[in-house]
Amino acid sequence: MPFIKTTDGTEIFYKDWGPVTAQPVVFHHGWPLSADDWDAQMMFFLDKGYRVIAHDRRGHGRSSQTWQGNEMDTYAADVIELTDALDLKNAIHVGHSTGGGEVAHYVARAKPGRVAKAVLIGAVPPIMVKSDKNPGGLPLEVFDSFRAALVANRAQFFLDVPAGPFYGFNRPGAKVSQGIIENWWRQGMMGAAKAHYDCIKAFSETDFTDDLKRITVPTLVMHGDDDQIVPYADSAPLSVKLLQHGTLKTYAGFPHGMCTTHPDVINADLLEFFLD
Repeated sequence: MPFIKTTDGTEIFYKDWGPVTAQPVVFHHGWPLSADDWDAQMMFFLDKGYRVIAHDRRGHGRSSQTWQGNEMDTYAADVIELTDALDLKNAIHVGHSTGGGEVAHYVARAKPGRVAKAVLIGAVPPIMVKSDKNPGGLPLEVFDSFRAALVANRAQFFLDVPAGPFYGFNRPGAKVSQGIIENWWRQGMMGAAKAHYDCIKAFSETDFTDDLKRITVPTLVMHGDDDQIVPYADSAPLSVKLLQHGTLKTYAGFPHGMCTTHPDVINADLLEFFLD
């Protein structure tokens, strides 16, 4: 399996499919998942002639189970090392949820010529946690409850999340897929409990405001208005206002995991943005 080794010795697993001469699309997964969460997108864009790349964030999936560095500065530094190792130019970076925060943090720091466009899907920016500056955010107690549930019984917690709010399977009339639930669980349990615990702070308390302001490339912000994980009103519309060249696309009734539940819609809209 392909890995790069970062300067601190962490091994980052990645998938790299397609012609090396094609335009790269780099996918950044959400918490606590892995590159496998992008299967529906990677297969679609590989068929469209793109070079598709996805990595397992440190502490997640097949990457090293790090006990330190599980925060956004290091996540972005890892992406810099990956894009340097693969010498990616004119790449499109697509991030979901926590991965959207990683994209914002990386793109704001990327070397000239590395990034052509960015996409934030159900993403955590500008900042999730409630404060005097962010009165619409979620109370810290919500994230404390995530940490407590992870420590108490991670295996059960990682069934409850996908079976309920992540994919909207708790909504009346939802078409529940046991395979999707178990695949979420499989990906989550591959990673390190310590890294997942630390990452809750990274995705909930990191303020991406300055990152969003620094991004100069065209950026598409996609968000379902029935997102029960990253509430719509305190994320996507606020992010678009901070971006220099941002476009907002809202999906009525779509859940947080809409890339998996509605890949036909999401993939078509991504392709339109890529070609624009």
